[in-house]
Amino acid sequence: MTETPSPLAANGPSPAPSTPSPQEGGGAAPADVAFPKTIRSYVRRAGRTTTGQAKAFEDLGPRFLLPYAPVPLDATAAFGRQAPLVLEIGFGMGEATAHIARVRPQDNFLCCEVHEPGVGALLKRIGEHGIENIRILQHDAVEVIDHMLPPGSLDGVHIFFPDPWHKKRHNKRRLIQPMLVAKLAARLKPGGYLHCATDWQPYAEQMLEVLSAEPSLENTAEGFAPQPDYRPLTKFENRGLRLGHGVWDVVFKRRD
Repeated sequence: MTETPSPLAANGPSPAPSTPSPQEGGGAAPADVAFPKTIRSYVRRAGRTTTGQAKAFEDLGPRFLLPYAPVPLDATAAFGRQAPLVLEIGFGMGEATAHIARVRPQDNFLCCEVHEPGVGALLKRIGEHGIENIRILQHDAVEVIDHMLPPGSLDGVHIFFPDPWHKKRHNKRRLIQPMLVAKLAARLKPGGYLHCATDWQPYAEQMLEVLSAEPSLENTAEGFAPQPDYRPLTKFENRGLRLGHGVWDVVFKRRD
């Protein structure tokens, strides 16, 4: 998901079916390739880190990048304070992530992304805007969930514009599946929320179906939710809306 924003988390319109994804796709897989038996939140893709992004890695990486370790995360130590913790899975080039962190300074944001230019771009935004409440794990989010986030450790989860895997035979590669939703629901505190957004209607319908089937979650709306005010419309999403593309938000919360 090069410098072009990722469809998983760049908060812009989904790409054409052949476009690679930062979180789930590296291009359409051959029809005879079996779906992997384990959930994975990404595939590696090519990309070039710019000079500015490389400098952000050097200057800001030591402070804002967290190492992956298969032990529970001490969020208070990682952020230097105790505050509500929100996990973001895939943030593309970090435009929306940086915006949300700025308008919600009272919250801590733990952000997972494997795409190096995207990580560098978010680090650069952190430096430009003086953002203090983001920490980045450049690692597979599923392993982070499994090994670093204990049950009841999260106040929220954001998954914005994951790769829609348009072709029907590839739908099983979509990130939003019952197994992952169950993992996320277990890590939410009572009242914690799971917010997904997509600009691909069949995927939006699947998101609604999968989240509705998780017994520990309840919908905050009658069907799709109004766009929460903290999630910005990026220039790519605005472009899609001008072209007549819809955008759907799904917001569920953990039952008390």
